[in-house]
Amino acid sequence: MKRVLFVCSRNRLRSPTAEQIFSEHPHMECASAGTNNDADNPLTPELEEWADVIFVMEKAHRNKLSSKFKRNLGGKRVICLDIPDDYGFMDPDLIRLLKARSAGTFHMWAVRSNLAVDTDAHRRPLPAVAPVAHLYVGRRRISDDGR
Repeated sequence: MKRVLFVCSRNRLRSPTAEQIFSEHPHMECASAGTNNDADNPLTPELEEWADVIFVMEKAHRNKLSSKFKRNLGGKRVICLDIPDDYGFMDPDLIRLLKARSAGTFHMWAVRSNLAVDTDAHRRPLPAVAPVAHLYVGRRRISDDGR
């Protein structure tokens, strides 16, 4: 199980949305935090150490992580989604962006875990990997129905 931390500025809109939608993924444990002191859930060294991978919404968040929490990063992967603070909590456009910009990473986790693609009960690709389910993995084609 991957522990995923989503980070934005105040932990009020973007990162809580990401936490909520990706918490449904069966192979991920999610949390969210904000880099600002007034964040609803401020980023702490403990949260940073807990995470296997950290998704930040903007480059400024990555810079804050590097300067303020560099010691705790310990070579962890920090991925910038480049999503501006233009969306409300659970905004459908924000959800589409989050899924599209994180799909490649989630797909690679499935490949590395020898899982062709995570599927639902009907063997359809889960939303996080659906945008890349048509890609070839090695020499085996992953079909759109996850087989």
